[in-house]
Amino acid sequence: MLRRWLMLLALVLAPLGAGTALAHQQKFAITTIAANPRTGMIEIAHQVPVHDAEHALVVQKTGNADIHTPDIIGSEDSREAFARYVARRFLLQIDGEVVIPDLVGSEIDGGSLWVYQEIPMPAGGPAAGAVQLRVNSQILTDVWARQENRVNIGAGTSPVTFVFHAGDPPAETLLKP
Repeated sequence: MLRRWLMLLALVLAPLGAGTALAHQQKFAITTIAANPRTGMIEIAHQVPVHDAEHALVVQKTGNADIHTPDIIGSEDSREAFARYVARRFLLQIDGEVVIPDLVGSEIDGGSLWVYQEIPMPAGGPAAGAVQLRVNSQILTDVWARQENRVNIGAGTSPVTFVFHAGDPPAETLLKP
């Protein structure tokens, strides 16, 4: 009888343990690009699961080679190292010109690390109309072959969304003010 109870308990608890194990490496990143007409800036926000970011720092030895056990939550150095990594793995062209957005900062929200970048709108700003963007997000594709990166361009209820995997070419669209 005890054996049956233990087997039943094992069957009930097994899915809980599997879900936890699968939750660690999520293998996705989400980037949002939007024009802010009040500031005249193009704002970029990258959302990456904390566990994936820590794993990438170990695998890539990004930034400080002394970071053997990175702590994205507790270490500003680890967050900055990963933010620099994100900036290197995200391509942005505006009206045919390669641009390097400024790194504004990063923060932890729940299980996600957010990395923020911005760049001024081209001459004329949002009042001049839409700007042509060319983007490619290869964040973590050098760590996992199955990595999926979504890039949402624009604000409101109908952004343009691109999905990138390792080696995908850049995609183009207009960013409307």
